[in-house]
Amino acid sequence: MSNAAFPELGRAIRKEWALDWTKLTVNHGAYGATPKRVLAAQDVWRSRMEAQPSTFMRMILPDALRQSAAALGAFVGANGDDIVFLDNATTGCNAVLRSLAFAPGDEIILLSETYGAVANTTRFVCGLSGARIVEVPLPFPTSDVSGLTGRIAAALTNRTRLVVVDHVTSPSALVLPIADIVRVCHAAGAAVLVDGAHGPAQVDVDLTALDADWYVGNCHKWLMAPKGCAFLWARPDRQDDLHPVTISHGYGTGFLGEFGWTGTRDPSAWLAVDAAIDFHHELGGAQLRARNAALVREGADYLAERLGTVVGGPRLGAAMAMVLLPVGGPFTKPRAVRMRGRLLEEFGTDAPLMPHSDGIWVRLSAHAYNAFEDYEMLADICLKLAETEKERGEL
Repeated sequence: MSNAAFPELGRAIRKEWALDWTKLTVNHGAYGATPKRVLAAQDVWRSRMEAQPSTFMRMILPDALRQSAAALGAFVGANGDDIVFLDNATTGCNAVLRSLAFAPGDEIILLSETYGAVANTTRFVCGLSGARIVEVPLPFPTSDVSGLTGRIAAALTNRTRLVVVDHVTSPSALVLPIADIVRVCHAAGAAVLVDGAHGPAQVDVDLTALDADWYVGNCHKWLMAPKGCAFLWARPDRQDDLHPVTISHGYGTGFLGEFGWTGTRDPSAWLAVDAAIDFHHELGGAQLRARNAALVREGADYLAERLGTVVGGPRLGAAMAMVLLPVGGPFTKPRAVRMRGRLLEEFGTDAPLMPHSDGIWVRLSAHAYNAFEDYEMLADICLKLAETEKERGEL
């Protein structure tokens, strides 16, 4: 794929970010990368706050938060009054899971690819309540995403209280058919929490049309907002018994009142979300999302060809992909962590490695600042990594 169709993207716009370009960054999916202009917008809000903190917190912040929520709501197809801001998606999943009253024997359905922190929260809640986890397998790399809805439907029982499903899985970069899953679960009387940590600005999001019970999303990843900018959307009929993880002065005042103030913090990341949305649109909006997905597909195909391996999972239009590394076992998490450390320290490369039963896979991302040459560099580095792994005695 050539950058000729998008001359303003790729290397030409890297000046917009403060990233260290002596390093290879093909991992936007982990923590995102906030553009300088969005950081500047955040600094303006922070300066206003520090000029007179009491006035800001009491007189300016409440309305400013609602204005930011309205802007975000327009972007994700929702009413801003159904959106509250959080530090990260995990906090939102905690808020939902810990607000629900589970009883012994109740069932919570998780996928085998559920994000680790969310799976741990569910284990914690089940340990307190006596509820149990029912795991639906999502095998990788032969994941039959089209059959996932049927596998979830088969797992639903009259004891199923909640189904937790990712919009885009973190360990395998799969875009899941969440609209179909929501319909099947609701028909069976089960509520649905969508973990959209990787959703907004990577794939299209229309929360009103989706009609899940709750959706949590990160804005600091694909939307490029400052770190610590995430949100929780709750359908209006699912807001009354929902509480933040930290109970504070707003307890008992309703959804917006409880989540609007949980203690003193720097809210400037939330207030800069409109600047991030504006920049996303300036870079092309839907066209940018399509460009990123096309670029990562081409990069993944090239990398797999160079490595003599395969691309994992079906192609579903997201800006992340998985490629198998040409290394033998053991395929363990400690080894993947060690190898990723080598990528960072020895090769100046930020790309996560994910262990699965059949091998260790590299997850690559594509965003506006990436170019095809990045994946050519990644191929050279992965080949060197694999060769030195053999020299260490691990085939």
